[in-house]
Amino acid sequence: MHRVGSAGNTASSTRPRKEKRFTYVLNDADDTKHCAGINCLAYLKASTSDSCDYLFSGSRDGTLKRWALKDQNPTFSGTFESHVDWVNDAIIAGDSLVSCSSDATIKAWNCLSDGVCIRTFRQHSDYVTCLAGAEKNKNMVASGALGGEVFIWDIEAALSPVIKSSDTVPEDENMTNGNLGAPMSSLRVVSSTNNITGSNNHVNPNGYSPISAKGHKDSVYALAMNDAGTILVSGGTEKVVRVWDPRTGSKNMKLRGHTDNIRALLIDSTGRYCLSGSSDSMIRLWDLGQQRCVHSYAVHTDSVWALAATSSFTHVYSGGRDQSLYLTDLSTRESILLCNNEHPILQLALQDETIWVATTDSSVYGWPAGGQAPHKVFQKGGSFLAGNLSFSRARASLEGSAPVPVYKEPSFTIPGHPAIIKHEILNNRRHVLTKDTAGSVKLWDITKGVVIEDYGKVSIPAWFTMDTRMGCLSVHLDMPQCFSAEMYAMDLNLSGFNEDAKINLAHETLKGLLYHWLTKRKPKSGGSATHNLSNGGDGVVGKSSSTDPAVRNIPLMRVESSDADMADHSQLNASTYSVFDFLTDSPPSIITEGAHSGPWRKKCVDLDGTEDDRDLPWWCIECVVSGRYPKENTKCSFYLQPLEGSPVPSVTQGKLSAPRILRIHKVVNYVVEKFLLDKPLDPANNDGSFGLGTGQVQFPALGDNSLRAGVKPWQKYKPTIEVLCNNQVLPPEMSLATVRTYIWKKPEDLVLQYRIVQSRS
Repeated sequence: MHRVGSAGNTASSTRPRKEKRFTYVLNDADDTKHCAGINCLAYLKASTSDSCDYLFSGSRDGTLKRWALKDQNPTFSGTFESHVDWVNDAIIAGDSLVSCSSDATIKAWNCLSDGVCIRTFRQHSDYVTCLAGAEKNKNMVASGALGGEVFIWDIEAALSPVIKSSDTVPEDENMTNGNLGAPMSSLRVVSSTNNITGSNNHVNPNGYSPISAKGHKDSVYALAMNDAGTILVSGGTEKVVRVWDPRTGSKNMKLRGHTDNIRALLIDSTGRYCLSGSSDSMIRLWDLGQQRCVHSYAVHTDSVWALAATSSFTHVYSGGRDQSLYLTDLSTRESILLCNNEHPILQLALQDETIWVATTDSSVYGWPAGGQAPHKVFQKGGSFLAGNLSFSRARASLEGSAPVPVYKEPSFTIPGHPAIIKHEILNNRRHVLTKDTAGSVKLWDITKGVVIEDYGKVSIPAWFTMDTRMGCLSVHLDMPQCFSAEMYAMDLNLSGFNEDAKINLAHETLKGLLYHWLTKRKPKSGGSATHNLSNGGDGVVGKSSSTDPAVRNIPLMRVESSDADMADHSQLNASTYSVFDFLTDSPPSIITEGAHSGPWRKKCVDLDGTEDDRDLPWWCIECVVSGRYPKENTKCSFYLQPLEGSPVPSVTQGKLSAPRILRIHKVVNYVVEKFLLDKPLDPANNDGSFGLGTGQVQFPALGDNSLRAGVKPWQKYKPTIEVLCNNQVLPPEMSLATVRTYIWKKPEDLVLQYRIVQSRS
């Protein structure tokens, strides 16, 4: 680092100067979707009958996006990109969209523009966490930050190119009645004794400075303002609700009652009542005129992070860390669980019949809200009375009386891209390996900004364990778990196999490791003692899992074979596929323990076949010599149903069972053959066997002869059927195990649905 003189230093100063950083952000998808959690939502109602409503979302990816809500069906409309860190909150102020960020800035945008930032305000010294606006005074906006600062802005004045300062108004006019009646653009900045200060250290380009409301000693996480802009409430880690006059910045009162961080605030249009949500899991209703809490609602079992109230302020929607969305009647204390989400809820936005939910996921979900008659939702049943102590709700949940959600699936989904959560820089310092929230693994070239290898979302059981205690990779195989992983031969790029051929990874790995021992081994005269293991082939077999006594306590049985037969069988099993060949110039060492000896270690190429069979685990010998190993439970149970509203009738009557690695295109073809083509099923192919009741239902086989080169097997038929899970269309190459792990995400049996789509040519 070179040393230079800097401003304020003497000529001889050599203090190192920190150079500016240059950053570039890589995107692995189109720009129409968020790729990180959604921190905020803002709803803009249509101004004319021929225009549409808009929903704005601010994300941890640093961008805001605009969604057109035509017939409530959201479509992408624009991206607002200027923030360099998380977008924490956003509100509508007249024709402007105002946002705040962890980059310590507030930005103003034209709501219906192409996403160009109008102005950036750098008044705050720390992360800006929240904003609040006045419905009837659309120029007034308040901002709060982790530094404890609260500023009140006149957006029109702040955006004006003409300097508006206290010098334009006589001093006596500004001081009269505390300046309560003065317009925001002419507010005078007075001394700190009245809690109104000018921020001269951060004067904006046009000379405008906001009002500063001083009083917070710690971080501010929530703000709310009444419609007229005469009352501002704030909350944060101090656990108190502070009430301000936003026109002067003066403190009115302080309300105590919460026992943890206040994360959400609402205030009714008149400014009399205030709702607060806290990390103590409580919702409190305050009467600001009486300066006290009039109701407490124990609805949630964890932190309350988001609130949204009806226009009449009679009902409140709440969400938070417990991933649940509740609707509560503020007068009767009746509460009902609307839905459960898969991620903690960060923000809510109410639009007529829909409540939009933002979570730590990159998608936005729209759920039925009850519209102008939320009380009708309670008629669906399942409501309960909210307690007034936080532990009462938690205790009820522990006792098994958790409420049942009214809705199972959202009405609308604005999908996002999975966020990258892990990365590893490779030694060439060009390539980076990443993993996202969906489990997809990708290899990036950061010098080109492209993905050079996409390993996809593959759900393969953990068939080995590892450690690095000896300074190198030690891979441990334990029976029977190591035999639980299978892959299709075509996925391993093995030629000469049909599309349904499966390869057991542990079986082939052991054959590769013990190749030299097996080829040099002489068969034992008089037969070989083997264990009664179920064959690990492709056929559907009876139940055999790690909990099956037949696997854990396998009886011995004697099999008489001639020496020639045994030699032929050993030679057959000694053949390995190229993808399982281990290098001979740096061969791995084997560490194991036999039945009558202690642990030993030897390089695999040094095994000369003279070793006693008892020096190796018996199940290893059975695997590589006889090709037999315990068949772990590689099945996946699921239900196959027509999508609700689809004209296709059901093709099954109960639960189905298939290999976990079975591809969705096989399920599509099953539906086609079973119902649409009204064709007898081919009993010859047992790869796709379905266990249905006491009988077996077979998948139709797809031969490769009729497929042209480069055409994948599932492309033989026109895709007239789509298979869905959790309202998400499944790619044909995805396996059942992957669907269960990354899309279904529930312990219950998998549920797949199908529907007819138009044929594609």
